[in-house]
Amino acid sequence: MKFLLVILGGLALCQASYDYGDLINKSLLFYEAQRSGKLPSDQKVTWRKDSALNDKGENGEDLTGGYYDAGDFVKFGFPMAYTITVLSWGLLDYPNGYSKAGAVDEAHKAIKWGTDYFLKAHVSQNTLYGQVGNGGADHSYWGRPEDMTMQRPAYKIDASNPGSDLAAETAAALAAASLVFKTADPSYSSTLLTHAKQLYNFADTSRGKYSDSIGDANNFYSSGNYEDELVWGAIWLYKATGDQSYLTKAEQYYDQFELVEWDGKFDWDSKISGVEVLLGKITKNSKYTDKVKGYCDWMINSQQKTPKGLIYIDTWGTLRHAANVAFICLEAASAGISTSQYRSFAQNQINYMLGDAGRSYVVGYGNNPPSHEQHRSSSCPDAPATCDWNTYNGGQANAHVLYGALVGGPDSSDNYQDIRQDYVHNEVACDYNAGFQSALAALNEL
Repeated sequence: MKFLLVILGGLALCQASYDYGDLINKSLLFYEAQRSGKLPSDQKVTWRKDSALNDKGENGEDLTGGYYDAGDFVKFGFPMAYTITVLSWGLLDYPNGYSKAGAVDEAHKAIKWGTDYFLKAHVSQNTLYGQVGNGGADHSYWGRPEDMTMQRPAYKIDASNPGSDLAAETAAALAAASLVFKTADPSYSSTLLTHAKQLYNFADTSRGKYSDSIGDANNFYSSGNYEDELVWGAIWLYKATGDQSYLTKAEQYYDQFELVEWDGKFDWDSKISGVEVLLGKITKNSKYTDKVKGYCDWMINSQQKTPKGLIYIDTWGTLRHAANVAFICLEAASAGISTSQYRSFAQNQINYMLGDAGRSYVVGYGNNPPSHEQHRSSSCPDAPATCDWNTYNGGQANAHVLYGALVGGPDSSDNYQDIRQDYVHNEVACDYNAGFQSALAALNEL
């Protein structure tokens, strides 16, 4: 961390300045630590080993790979797909931020680790595996993923048990990633796009909420509705194909479903502000850009904030929500909407997380970072040492540094305790880092 001396009205103020490029690389290390399956030879997070090598579908399909969701070892397809969409979005819109960080290749690998898994999970045109591992059984275990012995059932959606939200979000992820790989690997890009089109058609023609079809997911990532994903998926298919019919469908559905952002969230379950900023960029229609401006203006002027200035949207994963808002408003800024104001706002939100509030909330970075984040694998000492619920309940710091992980964050009064048992404020998750990393890329271009 560096400090900038700013002269204002004759007064010298010390403002923290952070190395966004270093943080992008650390965030990518967090995604490495979340990898499931057989790890590659260039794996940098070497305390992680091969795991869950027997993940299979109902008919023996290979479902190895992908990402563990959070501090646990379930592979939840819905938030995983959202994660890959948002990581791809950030790389597509802020390539210079990644280039300056020397992180383009690693970003490609992070995205491909997800999309390779989605290709496996999409076993036929209208069949997609949306979860591997039972949430209850998984959460009753504290230890290394390499040592798991519980059954890991796989759950799917199909025409009889639809999941428009899951299928459309996975289509969005594959379409966005197809743009990422369009030049770097045209053949792979084409494969991703083929699956994206099939999945979107499946989402659109077999309507239903995935969490009604996958009962176990309903306990953890219950979907509010699927309408926003149908619009979101169509936009990404338009961006990837240039096919006007997708844009027409996106705009028709936006009107038909009367999408209204109401809780301030852009996250794995709510895509409306993302839909509006993308449609605004594509169409330049004030119908959308006015909504985006209204959203960011509300966040700046009216949204609840902590005493130290963090926008406060929800108890659970406070920083994730603030980072996601920051990213949406950086997207608005890049479209020419209140550019300097929105960039400044977003930077203030991200810098809060990095140390402006008095401490870092990113593991392995800055001043007094979290060291007891709720995360099984990093809490465990290297084998053959025992790792169990006694490890969880102990006061010792996690055995391994989970570089780059953004923790849930403080409460509405900026209070935070770095204790492993507090999963509301101290768990980490793949979706937490997605908007955060993409916002870092945008800020790194400045």
